[in-house]
Amino acid sequence: MEDDTPTTTGTGTRSLEEEDLTDFREAKRLKTSHERHHESPAENSVAPTKPRYDLKGILPPSLKLLDVEPASDENDHPVTREIDVGISEYVSAGASKIEAIIKQRFTDFLVYEVDESGETIHLQSIECPSPTAGLKTKSGEEPTAAPAQPPADQPREWTSEHKEKLEPYFSEDALEELEKVWLEGANPPAAEESTNAEHAEATSAVSEVIDEPKSGRGRGGRGGRGGRGGRGGRGGKGGSRGGASQVVEDKRRVTSQPLAPNKPIDEKDKRKELHTLIRTLFWGQLDSEAANSIGAEGPRIVVKWGGRGGRGGGRGGRSSREDRPPPYIHFTLHKTNRDTQDALSKLARSLNVPVKDLCVAGTKDKRGVTTQRVSLKRGRLLITDVWSMANGLRGRGRTEEQVGKERGERGIRIGDLEYKTGFLELGMLKGNCFVITLRNLRVDAPETVNDVMPSIQTKGFINYYGMQRFGTASVPTHAIGLAILKSDWDLAISLLLRPRPGEHSEVEAGRRAFLEEGDLSRALDLIPRRCVAERCILEYYSKSKSRNALEALSTIPRNLRLMYVHAYQSYVWNAVVSERVRLHGCEKPVIGDLVYDKDQGDSAGMDVDTVEGASTEAGPSSASTSNKGKKPHRGGKRPYVAPKIKVLSGQEDLDAFTIFDVIMPLPGRDVAYPGGQLGERYKEFLKLDGLDPDNLVHAQRDYTLLGSYRKIMHLPLQLSWSTLRYTDPDIALAQSDEDKILGLDPPVIEEHGRFMALQIQLQLGTAAYATMAIREITKMDTSAQMQAVLTQLSEDQKFKGGSGNAATVELEGEGEDAEMPVAEDDGEAVADMAEVEV
Repeated sequence: MEDDTPTTTGTGTRSLEEEDLTDFREAKRLKTSHERHHESPAENSVAPTKPRYDLKGILPPSLKLLDVEPASDENDHPVTREIDVGISEYVSAGASKIEAIIKQRFTDFLVYEVDESGETIHLQSIECPSPTAGLKTKSGEEPTAAPAQPPADQPREWTSEHKEKLEPYFSEDALEELEKVWLEGANPPAAEESTNAEHAEATSAVSEVIDEPKSGRGRGGRGGRGGRGGRGGRGGKGGSRGGASQVVEDKRRVTSQPLAPNKPIDEKDKRKELHTLIRTLFWGQLDSEAANSIGAEGPRIVVKWGGRGGRGGGRGGRSSREDRPPPYIHFTLHKTNRDTQDALSKLARSLNVPVKDLCVAGTKDKRGVTTQRVSLKRGRLLITDVWSMANGLRGRGRTEEQVGKERGERGIRIGDLEYKTGFLELGMLKGNCFVITLRNLRVDAPETVNDVMPSIQTKGFINYYGMQRFGTASVPTHAIGLAILKSDWDLAISLLLRPRPGEHSEVEAGRRAFLEEGDLSRALDLIPRRCVAERCILEYYSKSKSRNALEALSTIPRNLRLMYVHAYQSYVWNAVVSERVRLHGCEKPVIGDLVYDKDQGDSAGMDVDTVEGASTEAGPSSASTSNKGKKPHRGGKRPYVAPKIKVLSGQEDLDAFTIFDVIMPLPGRDVAYPGGQLGERYKEFLKLDGLDPDNLVHAQRDYTLLGSYRKIMHLPLQLSWSTLRYTDPDIALAQSDEDKILGLDPPVIEEHGRFMALQIQLQLGTAAYATMAIREITKMDTSAQMQAVLTQLSEDQKFKGGSGNAATVELEGEGEDAEMPVAEDDGEAVADMAEVEV
């Protein structure tokens, strides 16, 4: 007999609201193609309420080797699941599961790069850097002044900021004189050029004309505007190709008021403040120095143009190349919900530099808050220029006060700038640290968390390429990669441009404007710059009036194009590793496994696959691009050298290596494959997808698959965890570096909150995905579609914005174990999402 009374469990009462939510969950589950085929006519007759998308049959033909059917969501749109990209096995398949939601908020997934020295990168300062940051004198100390050059395209101007900040140090007359000197430029006006007698008299008071010795076309010979002056570098007006030249000696000086009168103890600080202010406000082009004589009221500072020239007279320079700043500026990039390529493109536009001049050691997740170092080939930019331009002080009207109080524009913030002699390359890091918060935690027993977590530390997890590798859209990156490898350029373009569900409306409208209406101009107006590949293709079509698909693809940044190709390699790798785990488990090596030869020294044990640069997101592989004939760059990595590989052949080998030494190749020309069934499996995948496993050389050199290796298991370097309570899912449980500096969104932990969260801190080595470690813990699909469904169905969503009252929630027991939410065994608990079929 059916009973309408609420169902009682070990943790309390299951409400009718929960039962309704369970029904909703069942309705939302993803369908396989078999189920769609057997739907009733009534179900099939329902008219779609959303636009149709041409996304059927885009997955590689080799999908059938995985023995899975394509799936779609409730709107009949294809989705990409873990099993579709070869992710299917677990280390501890029979262990208890910890059910929770991943990345519900951006701050639920914090990533901190670990550099080659082992230092964890944090954003420490967002203030304007010292002009000498990173510079060293011969004695090893930071110099007091930075060599300066004019900004690339910023005109001089005198603003209210200049007046406001300098008023405490200069009299009104001195400020007017300083404004005049600044706007006149580095080259003082010559007396004979003045048509006003009064002005000529004033000019003669600060300038005099001297004769320069005759010279031919030597270092001081070539003149004209911006021509070479004397040995001081590129001069201003004056100079000539020979004979006498007239050079204006600048005697313009502006003197400050006495600093810290009658307070000698404050004198040093005041001098330092004014020196820094002059360098910052005037881009390092004006020099400041102590006055020769000290008056009775205290010392003064004299301001003058430096000997390095200005915009009016060409580029000034130091007396020797050694005195110039190093060619690179390194800074910390802190980004929120932006993928790495998108963030670098945004910075490149702000700095007016090519995006190729910005380099990183590894790419990072989009959905989360990530912190990493970036190197910039600076050209003529100074460190203060980079800070000002990146923060929108030039061109976008922001103020220093806004920079110091508001979050970075569009989720991007830079800080901790310094000059460096070398640049960064992919793979120049030791790994990443993560702070991951899993919300709405549900377990089958209170002790489950403390039982499951230590097993990750001792047994590790399968080192799969995570779902980020294959993109979060309905068109997976490995499908595009396969089209490229097969030289099906038209298909690759089609996959990149076709509309897909879930995008911003402007992006979809832009795609349809081009594909359905043929309106290229409108498409470019609608599609934002963050859609890098799409815009590159459309801009090529706009400029060339051509529809050459190969040429259009070639306009996409090389790193991004290679990402698609590497995604296909990763798909095959995942699938074969799953086969290896099914055949032999993942506890110990077996005969036929591949390992790095220990006799090769430092190369042994390294992860040659630096595709993602030790990140949690896809990126180009230095191991998959040829370095033949290339010289090592100063400050960069050594060129890639193929490692020596050993095939385990006997018990002695098995005793000498562990499962954490076993590697598998990404398919390519220069790798060794395992023998037997696994080696044949590689060939089956490639052949079924239309590739020749014995000839992976491509007519387009960039797309030749050289291959690389990757360890099949990964062991966290560090791991710790704690449980927290909360009620409102919109409240942060972890804080980003930027928010700490700004004093925003501090974590709010409720001692008696309604829901439980598990916060995990771990450090992983290079090329490992944190989401794959979390997958081993939760035994749940980490795809974006699945996590979106989980978030929608999560019970804590009813308490968004404080709509629920945590204070009225009664919880049984006093201890943490007594309050741990426990999942029901009947498969109908609200958070028991394992039954959601995907």
